[in-house]
Parts: sequence; C-alpha cells; structure tokens
Amino acid sequence: MSTGILGGTFDPIHIAHLHAGETVLSGFELDRVVFMPAGVPYQKAGEDVSEAGHRLEMVRVAIDDVDGFEVDDREVNRDGPTYTMDTLESYPDDEDIVLILGADSALRLPTWHRWEEVIGRAQIAVVPRPGVDSMAVQELLPEASFVDMAVLEVSGTDIREMAAAGRPYRYLVTEPVYRYIEAHGLYTQRREFDSVGGPDDQEQTS
Repeated sequence: MSTGILGGTFDPIHIAHLHAGETVLSGFELDRVVFMPAGVPYQKAGEDVSEAGHRLEMVRVAIDDVDGFEVDDREVNRDGPTYTMDTLESYPDDEDIVLILGADSALRLPTWHRWEEVIGRAQIAVVPRPGVDSMAVQELLPEASFVDMAVLEVSGTDIREMAAAGRPYRYLVTEPVYRYIEAHGLYTQRREFDSVGGPDDQEQTS
C-alpha cells in the first residue's frame, strides 16, 4: 500500500487542497491520498480554529465518492496536541508514506516535534505556494520531491474573511462545502455589520 497524507486544519478545505491531492495521487502513482484534519494543531495555538467536527465534516463532503481520496479522523479523535510523527507511527512499517506539505509548511519542518524522524519515515512531497522560495526548501530538504501543479492563490484565511464580510467565495470550495458553511453559519458571524461604511470596510486582511 502506498499512501499520501495531506494534513491540515482544513478551515475550510478548498480547491487548492483538492488539486494538490489529485496531482500527487496521479504523479506519485499512489494507491490513495488521505485527507487528515488536525485535532488540536499545536502550531496554531492561540489562533481561532473552527471546531474539529465541522472541519472533519467539510472534508467528508468535499471528497465524497472521489476515487483514491479518503478522509481519516485519527488526529481529530486523538487527545492532546497533534504531532505528525505520532500519526506516522500509527501506520504499518511496510506502508509507503508520502507526506504532502505546502512549501511554507516545509520550511517550518525543523520546528516540528521529532522532525528528523518525520523525514526519515516519509517521503516529502512539496506543493508550491505563492511567495515561497523553492530553492530555500530544496536547500533545507534536498531529498524532497516538488509537485508539478498549478499554483493557486487560495487560502483558508482568505475564504473565512470573504465569508465573514459577505463577499463571494463559492467557487473557491466545492459546492457541498459551500452549502455546509452557509447552513452552519461558519465564518459569517460578522455579516450583521455589512453596510456601506460599516465596520467590515475597515477590516484588515492578514
């Protein structure tokens, strides 16, 4: 069995995640790509992250019936902080693992818990990210493989801010994810302020 692991907060899962998963599934000739929402992402401590059940369900509806895509809830169900090496150790030793990382995350790998063991257990597939120097990633991780794919300037932060401000974001996610966000009022708590000259006009993006 050869498995790609695409982890993240998925707050929400969007088209760039799905494009990366499909590209690695095909290009690396894997049996499957597993989308794995983080339970308690320790690297985002102090940030406002949506409840894990919502993030897990958005992944479920995004990849429903897609051949080669699976959702895995082991990190959501784990107590305490989410550490990638703990996840890798939960797979059989004879399973080939490709860990799919955005270039920005790859540059932060040395800050991860037991990071040298991570790169010893899994092949690293690096997804290009706007504004991230691929040469810097290559110098840090010379054994990593770079994914040849379209660079999509889409982020969960942007989508959350668009939803909160009442701006269009529908086609940055799949239709089931869009319906889920709208049905549950995720990210939309500030919409009551929407008006010309209202507080949302001064909102700064990150």
